Amino acid sequence: MSKNGAGRARRPAIGAQVRRLRRARDMTLAQVAQRSGLNVGFLSQIENDKASPSLETLAAMGEAMDVPIAWFLVDSSPPPRVVRARDQRHRTMPGGGDLIDVDGGVARDLRIVRGTMAAGQRTGLHAHPGEEHHLVLSGRLQARQGDHLLDLGPGDYLLWDASVPHDVAAVGDEPVELLLISHSAHDDGALSGG
Repeated sequence: MSKNGAGRARRPAIGAQVRRLRRARDMTLAQVAQRSGLNVGFLSQIENDKASPSLETLAAMGEAMDVPIAWFLVDSSPPPRVVRARDQRHRTMPGGGDLIDVDGGVARDLRIVRGTMAAGQRTGLHAHPGEEHHLVLSGRLQARQGDHLLDLGPGDYLLWDASVPHDVAAVGDEPVELLLISHSAHDDGALSGG
């Protein structure tokens, strides 16, 4: 820790990834040096994590190997996150349907929810901030917003401004399953009509 209490950022170790990419392109250090204008010794130090390249150096190396800079940082990026089905939160939507937080709340910008509605069930008129995306997975859904009445079936996609009051209903003889995607700024009650 530094004197002001802030922790020092860990320098990403990119050497192994640089070497892997160079070898995958069947290139020698000398070829990368020639194409990038960098010194062979310096490139060797980077590959052995004894030197930390600047963004300008990474850009030159990326251009020489025909890869974006981000590819050099793959090993230092956080691992993908998985939310197991057993860990997904279940809630009730207006009218009694089920909502499952598919994303587990781990996404930074999006909220992904799987909804199930029994045949004949409807949410009732409700509104919340932001856009809302619907993808009908199975069944028939009727969506109403103002003067607009839409009939949707499996594979149909709907995007609307959810701040305008809206209502959806499961029509037909079978339940409806749909995927709802919205901005994570929604509060917990937004997709459940609260």
